[in-house]
Amino acid sequence: MAARCSRHSASRLRLPLANPWVVDAALMLLVQAAETIPFVVPRAPSLPPATWASYGLTTLGVLPLLWRRRAPVTVLAAVLAAQVLYRFTLDGPGQPLPYNALVALYTVAELTPARWRIPVGAGTLVLIFPSVALNSGEARELLFSLFLFGAAYGFGRLTHTRKAYTAALEDRATQLERANRIEAEQAAAAERARIAREMHDILSHAVSLMVVQAEAGPVAVRTAPERAEAAFEVISETGRDAMTQLRRMLGVLRQDTGAPEPASRRPMPALADLPLLVEQVASGGLAVDYVTVGPPRSLPPATEATVYRIVQESLTNVVRHASAESATVRVELGAETVEVTVTDNGRGAPVGSGGRPDRSTGHGLIGLRERAAALGGTAETGPGPDGTGFRVRVRFPLADVFTEVDG
Repeated sequence: MAARCSRHSASRLRLPLANPWVVDAALMLLVQAAETIPFVVPRAPSLPPATWASYGLTTLGVLPLLWRRRAPVTVLAAVLAAQVLYRFTLDGPGQPLPYNALVALYTVAELTPARWRIPVGAGTLVLIFPSVALNSGEARELLFSLFLFGAAYGFGRLTHTRKAYTAALEDRATQLERANRIEAEQAAAAERARIAREMHDILSHAVSLMVVQAEAGPVAVRTAPERAEAAFEVISETGRDAMTQLRRMLGVLRQDTGAPEPASRRPMPALADLPLLVEQVASGGLAVDYVTVGPPRSLPPATEATVYRIVQESLTNVVRHASAESATVRVELGAETVEVTVTDNGRGAPVGSGGRPDRSTGHGLIGLRERAAALGGTAETGPGPDGTGFRVRVRFPLADVFTEVDG
């Protein structure tokens, strides 16, 4: 608590100092203190007397520094005018270094645009020559004055460059942070979409098979008890498989980044799992033919999982919506592409208000297109080859090199 209070107090102390008016007022008082020194130290009788009038005119030459940020050129002109007036009217004691003029020229170099900065800076340096001539006329004073005012101008430009560089770095950091935030949001959205597709495929397939088997169960109990027993086994097996896959997905969501991977986690579905998937769907009464074209190949895991999910979602749609008697699953492994086609002899695509197939119903077909697009492919849906039924055709390239499987 004490540390928090101390940090809070320190921040409260820093806030007033960050105010430009406070900074300029402190700088003005510092210059005024320097200009006051010749008026308070003992002076030789031969030197000009220290009067209140001369001190007041000196103060008038320092006060404009309070507005140095708002009107740099005007403040410099006022400071130089006050020094000229002081030299030709009172000529009292003064500092050997013109602090107020140096601060004003520094401010002009830092804050003023080039169209004003360059002529004002050059004019100030030119004024040094008559000023030195009226004072001592020595070359040493001339060189020292030129160096001093030139350094003030140079430091002003260095400060301007440093601030511009710092602002550019801050702007770049802000843009990078914004880009990272957008990228993270896009990645989160893509991950949510992927999880939604996985959940939809798992639940939709499992529930559809369970509903089909449950509806056929009572009839089978009366006519063929052995088929009823098989139907209930399919329901049980499908439910357990769906629960296993859901637990795997929830485990991925809940698992910490550094946590070890559970040994019981099932691998992603692959091409080798397609015959079992077809068998499960066929157990509900739908005749399914599974055809593969091309030599057996080992594809990247993501590609095999995508092929499996496409077939799974297509067959689920057949079971739920097509009222079909048969379906054909064809997986063609080409040299550079993979093509998956699922065709049924059902009632075809739902018809929209315009008499054309309605492509907007449900999320399954949207998920198919998203899966194909994720691998750089395309998905086509529509009537079957002879104009009846429904066909899903997905094709995508093979970005990775696959290897042939022996046997």
